[in-house]
Order: sequence, then C-alpha cells, then structure tokens
Amino acid sequence: MIRHALVLTAGLGTRLRPLTEVRAKPAIPVAGEPMIRRIIRTLVKQGIDDLVLNLHHLPATLTSVVGDASDLGAAVRYSWEPAILGSAGGPRLARPIVGAASFWIVNGDTLTDVSCAGLAERHAASGARVTLALVPNREFQRYGGVHLDGNGRVLRFTPRGPSSEGSYHYIGVQLVDASVFDAVRPGDVASSIGGVYDALIAIRSGAVHGFVSDAAFFDVGTVEDYRRTDEAFRGLPAAAGDSTPSVGRGTTIDPSAHVTRSILWDDVRVGVGATLDECIVTDGVAVPAGAVYTRSVLLRGDDDRPTIVPMSLS
Repeated sequence: MIRHALVLTAGLGTRLRPLTEVRAKPAIPVAGEPMIRRIIRTLVKQGIDDLVLNLHHLPATLTSVVGDASDLGAAVRYSWEPAILGSAGGPRLARPIVGAASFWIVNGDTLTDVSCAGLAERHAASGARVTLALVPNREFQRYGGVHLDGNGRVLRFTPRGPSSEGSYHYIGVQLVDASVFDAVRPGDVASSIGGVYDALIAIRSGAVHGFVSDAAFFDVGTVEDYRRTDEAFRGLPAAAGDSTPSVGRGTTIDPSAHVTRSILWDDVRVGVGATLDECIVTDGVAVPAGAVYTRSVLLRGDDDRPTIVPMSLS
C-alpha cells in the first residue's frame, strides 16, 4: 500500500459560512471530533500514515487539533499556501514535501469508507496515472459528472446538470503519479478536473481511470449537509426525531436549560433556563440565562452576548 497522502485542507469553505469564519472546514467537529481527525484515523486504518496537509484559511484551527498526528498513529507535515492554489496547484506546491513518486490526494471536507486497497489495485492493474474513487451520480443536479468507458477509463468531465445524468460522482479520494503535475509551475493556480486531468485524457486515452464502488460518503458542503453528517456519525437514524444535542469538549449545559436537535462545539456554556432548538453554537459561546434561540448559528460576540445568524441566511 502506498503510504503517502496529501489531504486538501486549504479551502475557504464559503458555502459553510459563518461556521468557517470560526474554524477551517476540516477542523469543524462532527459528533464532537474534528473532521480532519476522523479522516486521518480512517487513512491510518488503511495503511496510509505519512501525510501532508496544505494550509491557508485559519491554519491554527487545523494545526491545533492535528499537531504531528502521532496520537493518531500518523506522521503529519504541512504545506503553506500564501494564496489558494487549486486542486492541482496545491498538490504541485506540496509535492516536494510529500516526497513520493505516487501518493493519495484526499479531500479534507469529505468522509468516506472507500477501500483504498481496492483502488490501489485497480490503479496498478490499469496503468493509469490517476485513479479516482467514484460512485454512481444520483444527484447530478448537484454534482458534476465523471464519464467512463466500459474499461473504466475516464472519457470526460461534465458540470452538474443534465449533462451529468448517468455519470459517476467523484467522492474525494484519488491515487496519482506525482509527475502528472509537471506541467504546473510551483505557486501557480491550477485545477485537476477541468484542467490538468482533461489535458492528460486528451493526450492519452486511459491516463485517468475510475474506481467505482458503493462506498458511503458525506460531503460537508452546506450547513444542512453538516447537520445530517453530524447526526449520522452520532448513529441517529434519519428522521428518527431524536432531539439529543451533539456536545463538544469543555461544554456545559445547565440542568434547567432545554437543548434539542443542536450542535454545540467546544467550551460552550448554556445558562440557566436557556432554550436552543436546531442551533449550531460555535466555540466559546456563552448562551445567556433565559435566552431562546431557534434555527440559528451562534458565534462568540465581542461582549458577553453571542452574535446570532439565522440558519436560513448562513
């Protein structure tokens, strides 16, 4: 098994604002644990333990929860991007730090149980330079498509919408030969899908392959995606009506408070008689005694009161 991986953690997470104004998206807790730690743990279980994380947005929120990852059985180093370089520019800049002829590229905002061993086997057998983890694209109005021939070779990529019906959806794990990024100068902005990979396909059929499976995946793109993912990782069945809150480290809830269907991050304090329903409360917020909030994101304010963003506007 190839042990080296680059985990993409530099993005701004704009669709998840205002949560990503507090933490970088991969550092956001899912069922009480930062998503990036869940990703690292999953990689380590599959024998992938030599990792690089690229950094740009709120980097301290990532480094503070990962460190060198020795407690997770991994070795982590970091690649700093002064500006966001994209899905090919980031790997090109990080390539010398990764230090391997072939390595994994893993999205830092997707949780999946895809078999890396199976993907690696397919990659080796096909002679591909890139192999993408794919599932059937059942939400083609939301996700762009990857189109394959009968041998698993990628023919083309299409944007979300009708042109992606009947295609496959990339779920954030791929195995690449480092040399595929040779055409990108270090520090340049470049894309893989929609850029470097399209050029590879045009030059040689079969340069990019797909590994199709029925793997589960959770794409934490929006606030509602985040809520569903948190519930799934707490083991709550869909539409079960369970109102139990998700609670982070150092968080305290007064016994007289009413907290339902909410996600509380770290070091939150919920005061006497306060009510929270379908809320997300970010780090260090003090919910005042007797306050009532519904379907809102609570951010730590400059004074003792939280800043409130209605969920519909977040």
